[in-house]
Amino acid sequence: MMQKRFLCSRTDPVVRTRAGLLRGFLFDGIYKFYGVKYADAKRFRRPTEVGPWEGVKDALGYGYVCPMLNDPKPGPGELRCPHRYWPADENCQYLNVWTASLDETAKRPVMVWLHGGGFSEGSSIEQQAYDGTNLARDGDVVVVSLNHRLNILGFLDLSPYGEKYANSANAGMEDIVAALRWVRDNIARFGGDPDNVTLFGQSGGGAKINVLLQTPAADGLFRRGIIESGIMDGLGRNGTVTNFGLGYLYPMDSRPIVEALVKELGLDGVRDLETVPYPALAAAYKKVAPGLLAREQYVGNSPMPNDFYLGDPLAVGFTEHAKTVPLIVGSVMNEFRGFAPTPNEKLEKDPRAVIAGVYGEANADRMIELFRAAYPGKSLRDLADMDDIFRRPGIEYLELRAKECSAPSYSYMWVPDFDIDGGGGAWHCSEIPFVFRNAASTPFASAIPGGEKLEDQISGAWLSFARTGDPNHPGLPAWPPCREGDEACMLFDAACQVRHNHDHALMAAYAQCMSDREGVDLADIDIQH
Repeated sequence: MMQKRFLCSRTDPVVRTRAGLLRGFLFDGIYKFYGVKYADAKRFRRPTEVGPWEGVKDALGYGYVCPMLNDPKPGPGELRCPHRYWPADENCQYLNVWTASLDETAKRPVMVWLHGGGFSEGSSIEQQAYDGTNLARDGDVVVVSLNHRLNILGFLDLSPYGEKYANSANAGMEDIVAALRWVRDNIARFGGDPDNVTLFGQSGGGAKINVLLQTPAADGLFRRGIIESGIMDGLGRNGTVTNFGLGYLYPMDSRPIVEALVKELGLDGVRDLETVPYPALAAAYKKVAPGLLAREQYVGNSPMPNDFYLGDPLAVGFTEHAKTVPLIVGSVMNEFRGFAPTPNEKLEKDPRAVIAGVYGEANADRMIELFRAAYPGKSLRDLADMDDIFRRPGIEYLELRAKECSAPSYSYMWVPDFDIDGGGGAWHCSEIPFVFRNAASTPFASAIPGGEKLEDQISGAWLSFARTGDPNHPGLPAWPPCREGDEACMLFDAACQVRHNHDHALMAAYAQCMSDREGVDLADIDIQH
């Protein structure tokens, strides 16, 4: 008998979780459970397990997302990164599940998605491409996505003011750990294997995986990780935290920002921060934080190293457990192209002049030579706005992994050309629809030449890695792990290929150019890409 295309009754599909019964729905062969509460938490406090309930709870609609410091606004970037917005509330510990079967013996690989937006913004449904339906169906995996506390709700240190705030600086990460515990305890009821969990995430989501690798409370809750554009030069390196545009110095004394908030809000004490309406708290924070940030003082909004989170491995080395976790690590050639205006005539007519403006006249020809060697056939426009924010730390991270870790690490770069604004390379987030197998429903992704094949290649690699810890599959060239001194990097492109240390000389020259031009504000350089 043919399975119903849509099913949602009082008794089917219903799953018994540790806390009680949940009702989802079946659509086109995939069971979906949306808005599953995985934890509760008071403001600035550690999350607690959801208590049991009687009867059947509906899991038919997405749960609240975390409030953001700044209200989201639509813009022209929607073409490159289609978004959707949802009601927000601090009570945001919800997750979503997509699965092809509710057979408890199925033991499908589980892929848990951590959303981007740094540690301050985003949600599990923010991008339309985050939908897990096609990945669950085509890949025969269980897909989970989740919301957690962000910005100062999830990352503001109040520990000097009492034990109840002991880990408020990392409350958002504690939420994620709580979600992974929910997966461990319940995912078998959704056809998943709790002993085969792979985390994957992009930008801030990738950075969260890096944090979890250094978080003992998360040990054993996942087996593998895929970090997409998530390794940055910060979170404890050389005493400085960069964190997606925010910076401060160790030691991290949180008292100035906390006391400034209390004063700005006219409160009697720190305890009153627990009950201030979030809009007022956010407004006060946005007023007082910039001045403290300018003086290189702690302003929150990112994890703080302590007994819970042991610090960035580029600063302190990998934990013993992190050394045993296989990883895929990579980035995009032109990460921030999609966040800038379209190219001007100067870049189209005289790219060398623009490159000289970026790297210096004396360096222009050498940079062009190195770029062409690293990326033969690519446009010089890609050199003009080439990323090093993720790429250079990524190279160092992979080399450190090769030296210190027993588990394999696989390197990749996402470098296809897109026919938008006259053509050019990929940008931050542009691989996500392909990873989730949602390219056909994403305008820019549906138009790329050979897009279906590229989708099969990168999504197939992620799925193979989730199943076995090895991303190799018949649709790709052989992809070896990195070795000390040998970064074997898979270039996902119209014709995928593995190249070894392909851009290391280019990245070193880039760093030297920027060092030589220290003090130049790159925002003032005439590139306008």
